[in-house]
Amino acid sequence: MQDYNFSTGLSGLDDILKGLRTGDNVVWQTDSIEDSLPFVMPFSDYCLFQGIPLIYIRFARHKPLLREDKATAIYRLNPQQGFEDFIFRIHSVIHKHGKGCCYVFDCLSNLSSDWYSDRMLGNFFMLTCPYLAGMDTIAYFTLLRNRHSFHATSPILNVTQLFLDVFRHDEGLYLHPLKVDNRYSPTMNTLHQWQGERFIPVRSSEKISRVLASKPWSRLDSALQTLGYWSMTFAQAEQILNDYEQGLGHESEVTEWRRKLLKMIFSRDQRILELADKYISLKDILFFRRRMIGTGLMGGKSSGFLLARAMLKKNDPEKWNDKLEPHDSFYIGSDVFYTFLVQNGVWWIRQQQRDPDLFLKDLERARTQILGGSFPHYIVKQFVDLLDYFGQWPFIVRSSSLMEDNFGNIFAGKYESVFCSNQGTRGQRLAAFIEAVRQVYASSISEKALVYRKQRGLLDRDEQMALLVQRVSGENHGKYFFPQAAGVGFSFNPYVWDEKVDPESGMLRLVFGLGTRAVNRSDDDYTRVIALNEPSMQPLVSLDGHRHTQQKVDVLDLEQNEFSSVAFQDLARACPDIPLDLFAQKDRELQQRARNMNLSDFFPWVLSFKKLLMQTDFAQDMQDMLNTLEKAYGATVDIEYTVNSFPGYRGMHDYLINLVQCRPLEIKGSKGQERTAREIPEDRIIVKSTGPVIGQSRTDKIDRIIYVCPEKYGYLSQENRHAVARLVGRIAHEPSCRSCFNIMLMGPGRWGTSIASLGVPVSFTEISTVSVLCEIVAMRGDFVPDVSLGTHFFSDLIEFDILYLALYPDRQGNIINRGFLEKSINRLETIFPEEKKWTETVFVIDQDELGPGRTLHLYADVKKQSVLCFSELESGL
Repeated sequence: MQDYNFSTGLSGLDDILKGLRTGDNVVWQTDSIEDSLPFVMPFSDYCLFQGIPLIYIRFARHKPLLREDKATAIYRLNPQQGFEDFIFRIHSVIHKHGKGCCYVFDCLSNLSSDWYSDRMLGNFFMLTCPYLAGMDTIAYFTLLRNRHSFHATSPILNVTQLFLDVFRHDEGLYLHPLKVDNRYSPTMNTLHQWQGERFIPVRSSEKISRVLASKPWSRLDSALQTLGYWSMTFAQAEQILNDYEQGLGHESEVTEWRRKLLKMIFSRDQRILELADKYISLKDILFFRRRMIGTGLMGGKSSGFLLARAMLKKNDPEKWNDKLEPHDSFYIGSDVFYTFLVQNGVWWIRQQQRDPDLFLKDLERARTQILGGSFPHYIVKQFVDLLDYFGQWPFIVRSSSLMEDNFGNIFAGKYESVFCSNQGTRGQRLAAFIEAVRQVYASSISEKALVYRKQRGLLDRDEQMALLVQRVSGENHGKYFFPQAAGVGFSFNPYVWDEKVDPESGMLRLVFGLGTRAVNRSDDDYTRVIALNEPSMQPLVSLDGHRHTQQKVDVLDLEQNEFSSVAFQDLARACPDIPLDLFAQKDRELQQRARNMNLSDFFPWVLSFKKLLMQTDFAQDMQDMLNTLEKAYGATVDIEYTVNSFPGYRGMHDYLINLVQCRPLEIKGSKGQERTAREIPEDRIIVKSTGPVIGQSRTDKIDRIIYVCPEKYGYLSQENRHAVARLVGRIAHEPSCRSCFNIMLMGPGRWGTSIASLGVPVSFTEISTVSVLCEIVAMRGDFVPDVSLGTHFFSDLIEFDILYLALYPDRQGNIINRGFLEKSINRLETIFPEEKKWTETVFVIDQDELGPGRTLHLYADVKKQSVLCFSELESGL
């Protein structure tokens, strides 16, 4: 036999594995002996056809894998005569037949029962596999799934050259190569479906999750070599549930254990626990635990998305079992984080962060130690198990801290999430995964996260970092991987740009590709904002056709093994299998211009999502989802989701929704402070806006206005725009400003942007002292910037009770009194004399400087989407 030239007897399987090589030991992990036969029989036929001796080692009580005429020789051995005798006889057979033979062994799982030990099964394989490899043989073994502990599976997986999972689902056979030594392809370790003579890589996240999640999986348990309190507690709960299901227990006992385990694994937040008590069963908890690495709590993000899915399926099981894409996520327990900090010498730095005077000390040293830290061996073993499960499918490592995504503490954008394209060898993929975990851990001590905690009085709270590891929803299209659509949604639509928009119906922000453009908001592009009661309508900023539609798509580049942004037209041309017409439409005006210019090579498609919104139930489904979740939570909710139309699912344009995150977003209503409507002279009006207005309705005095002039700012260099942003931050935090009760900040474009050409690039920390933020949707005559809605920056505004309004100066009924803003006394030079050069760009207007008895007032009615800021005398107009 020659390397690379030996066959499995199945040409399609040879294509995946790049054939068999001398020295290969092949382990087939199945749910039944019968599922290994479709692979054993072709191998036997190939050996006999090629004249290669095939030896069958028979020792189990199951039916024979091979008939007498299908093997050169059959040896019947009795493992009950003892381990040493069994090993001696097998090695004698191998020695007798010499080099170049092939072997088929009975199911290895029978040896555990004969020897009453998984450890001895592992020992058998460690002794036999290398001996076979040294004799230039090829050997087939079968192992039954979920029958063995760490002591058997770990040595088998470590020593064998090929370890192949076989699944039967809906009468079809699927193959998932977990390990293939010294061979690699971009799809080798993904799930494959056996179709005819071919093994086709499964391309949709829906199908792969459905197949794999349909089988019990307990590999993570295998790394727990002792039964400590955690394991024993869950073992007791498992027994309680089994007894109850068999009619031997009491419901009250099941309830008691469910509530006990919810506090151990799900949450410590009382409001979340009350919800979980209604929607999460003991069976659910035990299932979550089987997919958990380490011990401790799952964290807020994990509990939030699991709770939301449970809410939907309990409310309308028929609909959401059909519409929701299944998930097969993993959870890294919060105890792993603290263990990691202790083991890597970061614990005491973490402890000093509880002190408001020292919380930012030694951050760089702590970050360096975290990014270079190591994990205990048993945790790494579980990491490997997780990677073997996902194969080469992309996944994302997401922060899920204890306080994250709970009521009142969203932590939006404070911690990192890291995509893993998950390509390369097993060792490379493990290294990339561990680096992603470290990166998220390091983000827990970032300056922005710690400042957020300090501002909210949370420095002394227990904030452990659990992790959520989710399969990335979507398909691979050539070298690119992405979902067809994704985004964020709110059950209350705070973006009311037209009287037809019903804020109670909710809203979506929708993008093509990965949802990062909707969540993090790419500042150089646009997303589709959807009012769910009027999905065909678009905000005014998006009416300019092609100009205000999404131009770039976030994807995972599987060849480069990295996150990437690709021009939509380039992606569409590279991926002709995308159902483009569901998400895009042809721009007729663009087509006509191209014809007039005799252009033949042009791209006419524009991402409008028109067919998805108008010819499917998607908008109604999302409205139903958000409404159901809001009612269950008793609060406005914020979700993240993906949408995919999978080939051959039900129809050409049927789709599945994957709900990947849900959190309560408490947008406060009116305080009940109403002002009698009356006419205010126009010269006293400073700002009048008809929306969008987001936040708490209020009637307040304004102590200070910080105003950045759009016209002046619009013609500054990039460097000077950043200088203005830093200046605004200094003004908002200087001593006299801290004594102000209400500060109103006004300026052009998108505040918080990272691209200065689109707005003022401040960080939220720099302006966290303000009470009102007014984004003036104007900068230069040739550019109309987008606004901040849906960004993490926007979420910060909501959490800190900062009233947000967008002001469209050219919209009828809107007013901005530039004369007042630019001619009132500017205190900038008084506060910072060295910044005199900016006095025509940045204005600081204090109500104390307006004249005796004159004050600034703000009246905002979120329900009516109206804001009025005006000056008046305390005794009246």
